[in-house]
Amino acid sequence: MSELRKTWLDQDDWASLKTYTDARIALGKTGVSMPMRESLAFKLAHAHAKDAVYSALYKDSLRQALTDLGLPVVDVHSQAQNRDQYLQRPDYGRRLSADSVTHLKQLAAPATDLSIILADGLSAEAINQNAVPVIDLLSRTTVKAGFTLAPVVMVEQGRVAIADEIGSLLNARMTIMFIGERPGLSSADSMGAYLTYAPQVGLTDERRNCISNIRPQGLSTVLAVDKIMYLVQEAFRLQLSGVQLKDKDDTNRQIS
Repeated sequence: MSELRKTWLDQDDWASLKTYTDARIALGKTGVSMPMRESLAFKLAHAHAKDAVYSALYKDSLRQALTDLGLPVVDVHSQAQNRDQYLQRPDYGRRLSADSVTHLKQLAAPATDLSIILADGLSAEAINQNAVPVIDLLSRTTVKAGFTLAPVVMVEQGRVAIADEIGSLLNARMTIMFIGERPGLSSADSMGAYLTYAPQVGLTDERRNCISNIRPQGLSTVLAVDKIMYLVQEAFRLQLSGVQLKDKDDTNRQIS
């Protein structure tokens, strides 16, 4: 780092906060403009965000990793035929294709407590990077707590609401969907978890609980699973999810 930049950082009141956030603060200035280094960094972050939107699930490696954990995996597809259609017609991403509906019906899945679902969403890269360790811990924790699991479902071109149809077809009492969130300029790999009790087609977002920013630089695997487990247990106790279900426990719960 140049002596001039060191001097500027020492003088900037916001510079110390850069230790705690990836947000673009304390960027400095060159005259009335942003420094060239920060301008290029912004353009690079924007390129990463665009790439994330068009990224694809690493289906083979994800399936192998989950199979190695002892979790069966089922592949399905939404009604969106390709990425452009997915982005232009959000409604297509909320429903399964006819072939996928038939496939899930043919499984004749017995009733289970939980259905874990993976969807590319707006950043498949978030799933590629973050899903396996979270599902590993979550599956072990839920089974230990006495919950039964349906096969893991991996969805291409999926949006959050498609979990309702999947959960209903699999006879699951609750769905936990992991999906790539809309990429930001400092978080192209952010994964979200959406929980819905008593899933059925036609539910709206007030019936879901969301845990956001699951990634190494955000909410850690342990804390994410801890929050998910609290919401799952409360949802089964109260027989509901969504705006009426809050995480009221401010203590630091830890998964044993």
